[in-house]
Formats: sequence, C-alpha cells, structure tokens
Amino acid sequence: MAEIITAVYASAETLQNVRNDLISVGIPQEKIRVSEEKKQVQVMGPHTAESEIEEILQRHLPTEVHTS
Repeated sequence: MAEIITAVYASAETLQNVRNDLISVGIPQEKIRVSEEKKQVQVMGPHTAESEIEEILQRHLPTEVHTS
C-alpha cells in the first residue's frame, strides 16, 4: 500500500534540493509533489521505502514531517 510522506521546510529554496535528492535515489518524478506556496514536498511511495524516503527528507532539516 502506498503512503504519502509530507515534509515542510522553512525555506522554499530547499525544495528543489530535496526533489533532486529523491530523484537521484530512484524515486520517480511523478511520485514527488512540490508546493512552493506551502513550502512542502510530498512523496508517494510503498511502505517498504518509507524509512529511506524519510532519511532523505530529514537531511534537509524539515520543520515538520508526517505520513498519511
């Protein structure tokens, strides 16, 4: 089952770096949503990849991370 992991960042400039890191480890672009207005990145992925995705998101020091 797919989960959506959302990370919110203090700076909109961080969003592109996060997106690039996710793509570089093989997360398909269509599974990544970036909202500059909300300063957040959402990643849809299988439960088995959750820890790897969260580790990448945490590298960029989010102010908030949650899974739905």
